[in-house]
Amino acid sequence: MGIINNEAIHRLNFEDKEIILLGTAHISRESVELVSSVIEEEKPDCVCVEICQSRYQTITQKEKWQKMDIIKVIKDKKAFLLLSNLLLASFQKRIARKLNIKAGEEMIKAIEKGKAIGAKIHLADREIRITLSRTWRIMGLWDKLKLLFQFVLSLGEIDEINEEAIEKMKQQDVLQLMLADIGKSLPVLRNILIDERDQYLAYKIRTAPEKKIVAVVGAGHVSGIKKYWNAEIDITGLEEIPSKSLTSRLFKWIIPLGILLLFIFGFFWGGYDTGVHMITWWILANGLLAGLGATIALAHPLTVLASILAAPLTSLNPMIAAGWVSGLVEAVTRKPKVKDFESLPEDILSIKGFRKNKVTHILLVVIFANLGSTLGTFVAIPLMLKVL
Repeated sequence: MGIINNEAIHRLNFEDKEIILLGTAHISRESVELVSSVIEEEKPDCVCVEICQSRYQTITQKEKWQKMDIIKVIKDKKAFLLLSNLLLASFQKRIARKLNIKAGEEMIKAIEKGKAIGAKIHLADREIRITLSRTWRIMGLWDKLKLLFQFVLSLGEIDEINEEAIEKMKQQDVLQLMLADIGKSLPVLRNILIDERDQYLAYKIRTAPEKKIVAVVGAGHVSGIKKYWNAEIDITGLEEIPSKSLTSRLFKWIIPLGILLLFIFGFFWGGYDTGVHMITWWILANGLLAGLGATIALAHPLTVLASILAAPLTSLNPMIAAGWVSGLVEAVTRKPKVKDFESLPEDILSIKGFRKNKVTHILLVVIFANLGSTLGTFVAIPLMLKVL
C-alpha cells in the first residue's frame, strides 16, 4: 500500500534505536488502518502509545469504574479533575460515535497488534491527572469558570462536526481543541497542555525498551516531539504537581481573616446592631447562593440545606469548601449504585446522562455549590461595607 511514503509516518533514530513515529487522529478510521498496516509490516520489538496508565486501565479493566470511591474523590479534592476527565472522554467518544468508530481506536488497535506479534507495550503519555492539576494551579477563578463553561459547551457542539472536520483535527490535540478559547487569554496553558506533553512524549518514546519501536501519537504532537527529540528533558520536573506559591497560600487566608476583622470592626465602630446586620448579610449571601448552586445541580433537598448551612462557615475556613460538604451529603443521600458506575461510560455522552448518573451528578453538585459559595463571598463584602 506504499505506507513508507505516507506523510503520517516519521522515521527517527536515537542512539542505537530505530523509531517509526505515526501521527494519527484519535477519531479517524484512516488512522486505525494505518496503525494496523505499519505494525504488521514493520514488526517492531516495542509498540509505544500515547496513553497514560489510568487510561490504559480504563481500556483493559472494564470494572475500573465500579471500584471508584466517590467519597474519597471528594475528600481528596479531586472532584473537578474527575469531572474534567469525564468531559474530555465524552467529547472524544461522542465524535467517535458520530463516525461509528471507537474513541481512541487507533491506540487500542496498536496495543492489540503489538501484543499479537509479541512486542512490548510502552505507555508514553503523562497522567491526565498531572496535566489537569498543573493546568488548574495556574488558573484564576475567572479562567476556571470559563474552563467549566467550555467543557459543558463542548457537549452540544458535536452535531456540527463531520468527517472532513475530523481530518483537520489531526493537527490539534483534543485538550488543545477544547481549551482553544481559554488558551488565547492564558497562553501559559499551551505550555502545559502541548509543549510539556511534547517533551514528555519525546522522552518516553526515545527511552522505550528494545531497538525497533513503533510509536503511535496524536498528529498534533508530531512536530513538537521532533522539536524536542534531541533536547535535554527534565522528566522529573514534568511529572511534578507544583506546590502552591507562598502568595497563593497566604491569599486563601487573607480573605477569611479580612472578613473576621470586618465583623470585629463593625461591632466596635457601628455597634451591636451594625455587627449583627453584617453577619446576617454574610450568612444570607453565602448560604443562599451556595444553596442556589446546589439547586441548579438538582441536589437532594437535604444537600441544598447542608449547602446553605455550611457555606457561611466554610467560606471562613480555607481548609474546607461548601461544595465538599454538599458532595458528601449528596453521596450519602443518593449513594451511587453499581449500575451507575457500569453505565458511566455511556451516560457521559449527553448532558442528560451527566445529570442522571449519580456519580457525575454528585460531581456537579460539588462544583456548583462551590461556585455559589465563592460568588456569595464577593456579593456579601459590598453589602457588609454598605452597612458600615
